[in-house]
Amino acid sequence: MPGWAPLHALLLGAVTNAIVIWSEHFVVTLCRAPAPPARRVAAGLIALNLSVVTVLAGVTADVAVMTGAGAAGICVIAAVHTVFLVRIQRKALQRRFGHLIGFYASASVALLAGAVTGAALGTGAATPVWYSRLWGAHVHLTLLGWVGFAVLGTLFTLWPTTLGTRIADGTASAARRALPVLAVGLVLAVGGILAARQWLTLAGLACYAAGVTVAVIPLVRVLATRRPRGPAAWMLAAGTGWLGVAVLIEAVRLLVAGSIDAVPDVVGAVVPVFVLGFTAQVLVGALTQLLPVVLGHGPAEHKSLSAALARGWQVRVLLTNLAVPLVAGGWPRPLPLIGWAFGALGIGTFVVLALRATIPVALRGAVTTVHEPDRVSPAAGTTTGIAAGLAVVVLAVALATTGDGDAKHTPVSGAADTVEVTMSAMRIRPSTVDIPPGTRLVLRVTNQDSMPHDLRADSGQRTPRLRQGETALLDLGAIRGDHQAWCDVAGHRAAGMTMTIRTSPAAADTVQDHDPGTGNGLDLGAAPSPGWTPRDARLAPPTGTVHRVELHVTEQDLEVAPGVRERRWTFGRTAPGPALRGRVGDRFEITLVNDAAMGHGIDFHAGALAPDQPMRTIEPGERLVYRFTAHRAGACSTTAPRCPCPSTSPTACTAR
Repeated sequence: MPGWAPLHALLLGAVTNAIVIWSEHFVVTLCRAPAPPARRVAAGLIALNLSVVTVLAGVTADVAVMTGAGAAGICVIAAVHTVFLVRIQRKALQRRFGHLIGFYASASVALLAGAVTGAALGTGAATPVWYSRLWGAHVHLTLLGWVGFAVLGTLFTLWPTTLGTRIADGTASAARRALPVLAVGLVLAVGGILAARQWLTLAGLACYAAGVTVAVIPLVRVLATRRPRGPAAWMLAAGTGWLGVAVLIEAVRLLVAGSIDAVPDVVGAVVPVFVLGFTAQVLVGALTQLLPVVLGHGPAEHKSLSAALARGWQVRVLLTNLAVPLVAGGWPRPLPLIGWAFGALGIGTFVVLALRATIPVALRGAVTTVHEPDRVSPAAGTTTGIAAGLAVVVLAVALATTGDGDAKHTPVSGAADTVEVTMSAMRIRPSTVDIPPGTRLVLRVTNQDSMPHDLRADSGQRTPRLRQGETALLDLGAIRGDHQAWCDVAGHRAAGMTMTIRTSPAAADTVQDHDPGTGNGLDLGAAPSPGWTPRDARLAPPTGTVHRVELHVTEQDLEVAPGVRERRWTFGRTAPGPALRGRVGDRFEITLVNDAAMGHGIDFHAGALAPDQPMRTIEPGERLVYRFTAHRAGACSTTAPRCPCPSTSPTACTAR
C-alpha cells in the first residue's frame, strides 16, 4: 500500500473535490434543476478542503482533536451534499436522468459512514478488537461506496458522450435496477466485515459484482455502434474494468484464505488496484473529456484544449495500466517501484498538460464572471477545485513511489543487547524496556498481526512496513536517555501502539522488558503463550450418588497471566483445583495424594468435619481418604489453612 498521506491526498483531495463538483454540475445540467448560488458553491468547496487539510495534518501530526474536527467537517459536507441532491430532485424539470441523483445521494451517504469509521481509526477510538474490522469497513465504504457509486452513476451519461453517440435504450431502467443491487452488496460486505462473518462478506462482494454487471451491460451495448477512440473513452473503460477485477480478486482471495481475519491482508493487496487502476484512471479520463467542455469558449478553443490534453495519450494509458499489476502483484523489488514510476508518468504527464492548457483559459473565465456575480459559471465554479485536485494527484503518486515497504536493514554488527519485540492485537510487546545508560539497543521487530505495522523511534530510526510474519532489526545505537517508539501507520499510535525505552543506573546488566505499574512483568493487553488453554467454566452434570476422586498435590510452574509464570501448588494439576459436583445426600470419597515437597491438607467446608483428624495435613508421599456426606446445597470453596504461604513463593492451595 502507498503511504497514508499520499493515498488520502488523492482520495480526499482530488477525488472528493471532483465528485462533489461534477455531481452538482451533472445534476443541474442534465436534470434542468436550478443552479445553487455561486457563494454557496464556493463556501462548500472551501469548507471541504479545509476539512481535508485538517484531517491530513491531524493524522500526520498525531493530533486526535484535529483529526476528529476534520472528519466531522467532512461528515457535515457529506450530509449537506446529500440533502442538496434530494431537495434538487423535487425541482428538476427533466426526470429522465433522475437516477443520477440516486447514485450521487447514495455515494454521499457512503462518504458519511466512511468518514465516521475513518475518524474512529484516526483518533484511536477504535479498540484493538475492532480496529481491523473498522479499517475494512472504511476502505469498502469509501472505495466501493463513495467513489464506486459516483463513478458508475456518471458513466451512464459520460460513457456515450466520450464515444460521441446517443444513450442506449434501457440505460435508465438498468441504472434503477443496478443501484439497489450495489447498495445491498455494499451493506452486506461492510456488515460481514464488522460482524466478522466471512460468508456474509463474500455474499456482499458477489452482490456488488452483480450490480456492476447490471450497470455495465447497457454501456457495453453502446460499443456495437461506436468504438472507443480517444483517451477519455479508453481510460474510462480500463478503469471500470479494474473495478470489476479488484472486486473479483478480493472475493477469490478471501475465499481461499478461509477466514474473515484475512480481510486486512486481502484488502491491502487490492487497494492499489482500486486506487491506481480504477479511481485515478477514471478521474483522469473524466477530466480529459470534461475540462474542454466547461472551460472552452467556443468550438475552436474546445478543440484546442482537447488536442492539448490528448497528447501522447496512448503511451500514458499503456503506462498506467501496466503499473497496476506491477504495483499490486506482490512482486519483489524493484518491480513495485517501477510500477509506481509508470503510474506517476501516466498520471503526472496528464497533470502537466492539464495545468498548461487550462490555467490561462480558467483565468480568462474568472475575469468574465466578475461582471455577473449572480450567475454560476462552470469555469469559475470548478477551476479552483480542479487545479487543487490535479496538484494533489501528482503529489499522491509521486510520494507513493518513495515507499519503503520492501526495504531491508543492514545486519547489526558488534556487541549489542537485543530485545524481541512483537506486534499483535494493535499492541507492541513489551511496551516498556529498561536498560542501563549507554547500552547499545537492537530491537528485533516481528509483526504477528494481520494488519501491516512498522516501528519508528523518536530518534528517527524506523523499520520498513512489515506484513504479517515479517521481521526487521532496528538498531537504536547507544541509549543515553529515555525514548519513545510507536507504529507509524496512520491511527495506530493513537490506538495504543507505543513503547517506552527507559534508562536507569539500577537496571540489570542485561535488558529488562516489562510493563510499568505491575512490578511482575504483567502486560494486561498481552495474549497468552502458545499452547495455553482457558479453564472450562462449565460444570459436569452430577452422576451417581457416590463420588470418588483422587487428587494429587503437586508444585508446578503455571502461566498465571500472559507471559507471567509462577510456582503454584496444584490439586489435580490445576490451580484452583477441580470443581466437584453432586446432589444433597451424595457421598464423597476424595483421596488426597501429596506429591509435593511439604505437608498439605484440604478442608472441605461442605463436609463439616474437624480439620485436625479427618482432614489433617499429610506429609510428602502420604495419602489420605476424606469421606463425608453433603447435607447442604450451594457452592463452597475449600482451602488448606495449614499450608504456609511464604512471601518468596506466592501460592494458591484451593479446591472446590
